[in-house]
Amino acid sequence: VKLAEFGGGSVQIGGSLRLSCTASGYTYKTTCMAWFRQAPGKEREGVAGIDSDGTTKYADSVKGRFTISRDNTNDTLYLEMNNLKVEDTAMYYCTLAFGDLIGPYGLNKDIFAQWGQGTQVTVSS
Repeated sequence: VKLAEFGGGSVQIGGSLRLSCTASGYTYKTTCMAWFRQAPGKEREGVAGIDSDGTTKYADSVKGRFTISRDNTNDTLYLEMNNLKVEDTAMYYCTLAFGDLIGPYGLNKDIFAQWGQGTQVTVSS
């Protein structure tokens, strides 16, 4: 499995960014995908996840500001991030697991074995 993230960058407080992630190298049709992030000196944390049936889960810190979506026809995951805050600064990682696991397990890092290289998001005042 190969995951590649795009769309990171530097924005000011209140700005917006759209991350995308392309997935390839597998044939299993039912997958869940998610975005995690990791700031320097902190644990990797779940941001948002989505099952193939459209079930979504968000971290409380991003609810109402971030929107996760996916295009199953081209195996692409998106994260629309609005009203960005300084605390959103982190490396953002795309991840994938086989099966619809977000619904039953939420943003549990342990269910994911496939990870991208990450894309940096920096929010400044």
